[in-house]
Amino acid sequence: MPRSVKDLRLGESGTICCLQDAEMALKLLEMGCIPGTQVRLNSRAPLGCPITLVVGDDDYTLSLRVSEAATILLKD
Repeated sequence: MPRSVKDLRLGESGTICCLQDAEMALKLLEMGCIPGTQVRLNSRAPLGCPITLVVGDDDYTLSLRVSEAATILLKD
């Protein structure tokens, strides 16, 4: 089973493979979560949600709910 962004550990990176939820996909694409883009888990809130990601090479920081992060699948 492919890993999702929610499975990353702090400081760990991955490359986006695809977006699992069709309804969420447009929102995530608009925020820069494009297949082939590298993301790195930057932080987690004390209770685990939200998380912040560094997206791509330009150090764009994005905050997501864990439920949203679960829909972003990573390449193996």
